[in-house]
This record gives sequence, C-alpha cells and structure tokens, in this order.
Amino acid sequence: MLTTTFSITTIIIVVTCIVSFIAFGNERLKNDLLFWPAEVDDRRQYYRFLTYGFVHGDFIHLGFNMLSLYSFGTYVEKYLFTQSHLFGHSAATMYILLYVLGLIVSAIPDYFYYKNYSSYRALGASGAVCAVIFAGIMLEPKLPISMLFIPVRIPGYIFGVIFIAISIWLGKRGGDNIGHRAHISGAIFGILFTIIAARAFSNFDVVKSFLDEVLNRY
Repeated sequence: MLTTTFSITTIIIVVTCIVSFIAFGNERLKNDLLFWPAEVDDRRQYYRFLTYGFVHGDFIHLGFNMLSLYSFGTYVEKYLFTQSHLFGHSAATMYILLYVLGLIVSAIPDYFYYKNYSSYRALGASGAVCAVIFAGIMLEPKLPISMLFIPVRIPGYIFGVIFIAISIWLGKRGGDNIGHRAHISGAIFGILFTIIAARAFSNFDVVKSFLDEVLNRY
C-alpha cells in the first residue's frame, strides 16, 4: 500500500508535470495527446479521453490544476486510507479509479457536443481534479476551503454550490475557451462515484453522513 509520504496524488502530479513540460515545447506532441472530439470520432482515437489530462495550455493552467489536486487529493487519499471501513485494502484502487474515470467521464459531454466541430480541442486535468474535490466535499462537507477567487475559508459544501453555479453561468456565457462542462460533469461524477462506491463496498451511506454533518445531526 502506498503511503502519504509518496502518495498516489504525488505520482499523478509528477507524471502530469513531466508530460506537460515536454509538451510545452512540442506542439505536435500536445496535439497528439489533447482531447479532440472530431479526431476521436473520425479516427477512433479513444486514448484521448485519458491523455488530454496530462497536457496543459501553459504554466498557470498546469500550476492551478496541480495545486488544487495536491490540496484536495492528499486529503481524500489520506481519508480513504485512514477510514478503512470504506474500502479497506482497495483504497488505493478506488482513488486511482476516481481520478482516471473522472478524466474519461468529464470529457464525454464535450465529445458528443463537439464531435462534428473539427476546431474544438481541450486539454488539462480539470475534470478529474473536480471529481477529487467533490469526492472530498462529500466525505468531509465542512472541510474549510480557500481558493484564489474566495478570500476567506468557507465550508466545502458551500464552495461546491458556488462552484457549480459559476461553472453553469460561465458555460452558458461561453467565449473563454475553458471546458466548463468538464468541470460540472467531473464534479457530478465525483459525487456519484463516492456515493455508489461506498455503498457497494461497505454499505456506508455517504448521503446520510453528508447531511448529518451539514445539519449537525448527531
């Protein structure tokens, strides 16, 4: 079992940074790895559902995603390992599945929406990062969160509501070349994955635990 000294989150961040750094100076590699719905549809390049999460547009894009992943991922990973009643010895596998499936699932809406638009391309780990963030919120809804656009620390469940509302608004407005659909679908996947996996593995009711914590029902 991996420990938090050299965690799965750390491995993901290191690999993502290495690939992104290489792709910064190699446009062909970036184009080969990013999410390109038209190419997926025409050439059956399904690997792009995964590889797009390991390349980023620039250092700021990479830094923001990896900082967010480190902040939330290390917490979620530690929670899964220490709360053995959830997944037991399968904690590492479930965390990896959360991240990998988060990448894949968060890209599906944009695939169907843009598969006939050859100009649309997307990249970055935002969808998977959102899955991890919202898994953390479901497990610890009052976890204090402070992001760049929020000057004070607020409970995780309030952050979740604000994040979804802003993503929906920005997605409808458009024009910023950011995959807000991926943010929303990644967040929804993180919530559902946590609920379903905990119920299947240990019959733990994540929704009840979440509501009890939010409503202070003890």
